Amino acid sequence: MSGAALMHVSLRVPTRLVFEGAASRLQAVGPEGAFGLLPRHTDWVASLLPSVLVLADGAGVERFFGIDHGLLVKHGRQVDIAVRRAVPGDDLATLSQTVARTFEQVADEERVARTALSRLESGILRQLGELRKPVP
Repeated sequence: MSGAALMHVSLRVPTRLVFEGAASRLQAVGPEGAFGLLPRHTDWVASLLPSVLVLADGAGVERFFGIDHGLLVKHGRQVDIAVRRAVPGDDLATLSQTVARTFEQVADEERVARTALSRLESGILRQLGELRKPVP
């Protein structure tokens, strides 16, 4: 397939670029259900739900990504996708396990960060309480 018949797709999470390349088609899931995009599809904006994003390159080879909530914007042949979390997978059979393992690890890291933040907040409140005590 010629380069003119392909879309340029960028898949990003807050901290990095997960995928950037050409795609002949894209499949995703939004609140209204599953949808597909082709290079000549009209410009499009859609919110994305946790699901599997499928990209097919010019040769028809599919790439799979487990994604979290996000946003997709198609303008001309450029497609920008921003999601909270994304995990690439080689095939659908192993993607489920990879996503579960990765998202579980991230959830654990977020729990640890929330606990540390809670301790920090309580320490600050304790110190502010000490400042309010009258000096003898």
